[in-house]
Amino acid sequence: MIPKYRKQFNEEFNQEKYAEMKSLLKEKSGIEPGFRLSESPIFLTKEFKEKLISASESIIDQIKNLSEETLQKSIPENCKVPNDTKQPHFFTIDFGICRSENGNIEPQLIELQAFPSLYAFQNVYEDTFCEVYPFLDKLKNNISDEDYQKNLYELIVGKENTENVILLEIFPDKQKTAIDFALTEKLLGIKTVCLTKVKKQGNQLFYEHDGKLIRIKRIYNRVIFDELDKIPDLKTEFNFREEIDVEWVTHPNWFFKISKYLLPLLKHEFVPKSYFLNEFPENESLENFVLKPLFSFAGSGVNLNPTKEITDAISDKENYILQRKVNYEPVFEDINGEFSRAEIRLLYIWKENEERPILLQNLSRMTKAAMVNVDFNKKDAIWIGSSHAFFGE
Repeated sequence: MIPKYRKQFNEEFNQEKYAEMKSLLKEKSGIEPGFRLSESPIFLTKEFKEKLISASESIIDQIKNLSEETLQKSIPENCKVPNDTKQPHFFTIDFGICRSENGNIEPQLIELQAFPSLYAFQNVYEDTFCEVYPFLDKLKNNISDEDYQKNLYELIVGKENTENVILLEIFPDKQKTAIDFALTEKLLGIKTVCLTKVKKQGNQLFYEHDGKLIRIKRIYNRVIFDELDKIPDLKTEFNFREEIDVEWVTHPNWFFKISKYLLPLLKHEFVPKSYFLNEFPENESLENFVLKPLFSFAGSGVNLNPTKEITDAISDKENYILQRKVNYEPVFEDINGEFSRAEIRLLYIWKENEERPILLQNLSRMTKAAMVNVDFNKKDAIWIGSSHAFFGE
C-alpha cells in the first residue's frame, strides 16, 4: 500500500527511533503506554480512504433511519440508564483491510461502537510519528492540533467549568488505556476519577480534590457498564441505574445501541453478512462465519471456528451474532520482508444537535496473528500492536 512511503519508512527505521517514539510519548503523557505500540504506521491510498468514508456515511445513514424502538431493544434490562440522549457523542467504526474475491484490497466492516476510543492519545501518537520521521508530516491529518483540541473541548467539556467535568473510569490506574486518560487531562484540563471515589448526595455527584468536595455536572464516561458486574465486592456510592443530575458524554445506553447488535441490520458491499445466532438460516454454513458475543470488549469471547456443538450449547442465542469471515490481507511489509495484517478504526465525534458526526482521527492495529488484537500477538514479532494510518497518493 503506497510502496514509496513503505520503502522510505523501512529504510529510515531503526530500533533507536522506535525507542525515541516511546520515550517521547512517555515524556508527553507522564506514563508508559499500557499496550504494545507498533514500530510502524500503515500507509493507505486516498482511494482506499474514499471507500472507508463512503461505507461509513452509508452506515451512518442507515443508523439514523432506525427507529428508537429498534435501538432500545439492544439494551439489556439490567443495564438501562435513565435520561437517554437523542444521539451519542462518539461514533467509532472498525474496518479490516481485506482482499476481496475479485482481488482488490478493500475495507470490510468488523464492528462499530458509540464509545470513546483513544481520542487524545491518537493525535499525540500521530504527531510523534511525524517528529521522529519528518517525511510523514505532509501526510498528517488536515485538522490542526488547535482545532482538534477545540473540537474535543466543545464536545466533552461543553459550557461547564473544567473542574465540574470528569473522566470516569473504574480503577483508571490499572487500565491499559491510562496513557489516554493522562493526555486527556492535559488536553482538556479535566480530572480522571475512579468510580469508587465518586460521592453521592441526594441526586448530585461529587469528587474530592484538595480536601474539598467538587460537584460533577458532566461525565466523560469510559466505564464499560456491563463489566462492573464482573468485579467482585465492588463498592460504590453511585449506581448507573439511578436518577442523577448529571450530563453523560456519551450516555451509557449508546454502548449497547451502537454495537455488534446492529451488524445484522446493515447492508453495504463492505459490510459482511451477519445474523443473530437465534436467526441463523439453515442454508448457511457455520464454517464461513465468526461467532461473537454482542457486547464483548477487546475481542473477548470471539470464536473464529464455531461448531454446531458450540452454538447448540449457548442458551442466550439472541446475545450472539455470526458474522461472515473476511480475509485480512497481509500487505504491510516489515524490515525482514514479512507481512502484517491490519484494521483501521475511524474516530468520529457527534456534537449535540448536529445532524451528522465529524471524522476527527483514526487508529490502526497491526498483527501477524489470527486475530487483530494486541493480546493475540506473538511477543517476539515486529510490526504489531497499536498503530496509525497515513493516507497519500
